Amino acid sequence: MDYFQGVVTEYLRAKRSVFINTEFMISLDEGDKPKKDRHWFCDAVAVDLKEKCVYLCEITYSTTTQSLLSRLQSWRNCWDDLSSSIRRDSGVQSDWTVMPWVFLPKRYDESFRKKFAALSKNTKQENQMPDPRITHLESTLPWEYRVTWDRKTDHIANGGA
Repeated sequence: MDYFQGVVTEYLRAKRSVFINTEFMISLDEGDKPKKDRHWFCDAVAVDLKEKCVYLCEITYSTTTQSLLSRLQSWRNCWDDLSSSIRRDSGVQSDWTVMPWVFLPKRYDESFRKKFAALSKNTKQENQMPDPRITHLESTLPWEYRVTWDRKTDHIANGGA
């Protein structure tokens, strides 16, 4: 685990309806022997009981965000199977939303959005992965949010989504 993952994990945990599982293995196939190119380790999975949503959290401070973009593209290419496997393995109901949540430095936000939009143009419409929720790493510092039960003062980069 990278040192900033702990900061983000504490940020997520500050909302009492959220439960975290770090280094979560996403496997499209059942069983204990994941097949090549059909599994990934997600930095953290955050299950929000109030929102009925499972967030696949990826944390980066890479200047290029290339590995993050590659990860999201891989997920998008098999989104239906991936979200089904998340529901299967975590035991949440089929009506729960599954979506990516990206944590990155504010200075890389615009570049990331442009690159992600370009990737989206080249993807088949049947792959309905939602656009990731984006939060700046600077907003996850403990003095930047209210550490009460509801974390109402989120500083989320995409307008409070």
